[in-house]
Amino acid sequence: MTQHTTPAGNAAEVFGAFLKLGLTSFGGPIAHLGYFRDELVTRRKWLDDRAYADLVALCQFLPGPASSQLGFALGMMRAGWSGALAAFVAFTLPSALIMLAFAFGAASLSGPVGTGALNGLKIVAVAIIAQAVWGMAQNLCPDRERAAIAVGAVAMLTVLPGAFGMVGAIVLGGLAGLVLGRGAGASGGAPLATSVSRGIAIGALVGFALLLALLPLLAGQGPVLALIDSYYRAGSLVFGGGHVVLPLLQAETVATGQISADEFLAGYGAAQAVPGPLFTFAAYLGALGPAPNGIAGGALALAAIFVPGFLLLIGVLPYWERFRTMARAQSLMQGANAAVVGILGAALYSPVFTSAVGDMRDFTLALACFVLLMAWKAPPWVVVIVAALGGVGLAFIP
Repeated sequence: MTQHTTPAGNAAEVFGAFLKLGLTSFGGPIAHLGYFRDELVTRRKWLDDRAYADLVALCQFLPGPASSQLGFALGMMRAGWSGALAAFVAFTLPSALIMLAFAFGAASLSGPVGTGALNGLKIVAVAIIAQAVWGMAQNLCPDRERAAIAVGAVAMLTVLPGAFGMVGAIVLGGLAGLVLGRGAGASGGAPLATSVSRGIAIGALVGFALLLALLPLLAGQGPVLALIDSYYRAGSLVFGGGHVVLPLLQAETVATGQISADEFLAGYGAAQAVPGPLFTFAAYLGALGPAPNGIAGGALALAAIFVPGFLLLIGVLPYWERFRTMARAQSLMQGANAAVVGILGAALYSPVFTSAVGDMRDFTLALACFVLLMAWKAPPWVVVIVAALGGVGLAFIP
């Protein structure tokens, strides 16, 4: 049977922690893993690196917004169902409101100040992810075999980049760990707490499949169902979330004539400048699209794109918990966790470093942010502000 544990916190605590993350987590889904780890593993000690990496591996396997699924699971571990809801709302609300504001005519960042601040926010993601790679590598790749698995994951992503490469790297890393056979049950770290029973899990999986199958058949019954179908399908078919969802959203909106390509690209640019999950881009698109639009359309699109990923997560969580407590499963997870480190390392180079660091001045700012995090132990939100101001300063240097 699935093991249930008494939540160690409450929904208000979870809401406060994730509201802070929702206001300060710049850099996209990969960078969010670094923010989450720093705040919840290192500072608040809600769980250890092993349990955290297990959840990261699970969310990378599942379609949907990986960082939001991770936050949902972390909130549930801390405070049950109310904690899961609190984590989702608090992490999503800031960026969703900002994207709705852009949809209603808020001016995009422009000029040297705006573009410089945006550049600084991209640069700080380099430092955040570098810190995460360093910390997780120390805990999850302590021997040469697991270090080799991490390097192998990077090598695989050079051959097969994207979501399928990430899933493949985790699968092969798990198989390599299974061959090594060093697992010893649930040794090290507390077991993952879950409020999900098997009955609820099965119901969630059935609900996911039924909605995926039936919504296309019902889409012709009205604009509300058509909107829900478009965004539910996009959320169902994306591994890793984040930027991977953009081609699907473009196919559902621009290709169908719901919004123009210029509107789509303007919203995408704005989404890079705000914290929180990139999936809140759906709120912008829903607000601009055909009726129902405005706040109602944005809210429906936002809910529809997140629901499938959460249904899958709920459906898998009870079995994942039992799976990871088996000795052979622990061996598999050790290899998978090492692969996650490699995936983070690959992401640190591309697209984060390659898109954020254009010259030696950018590299200097990234290095300064990394030193602030590692040596000065500055909070991430402080480093984010420093990076934005530094980016503005660099914009005025000829």
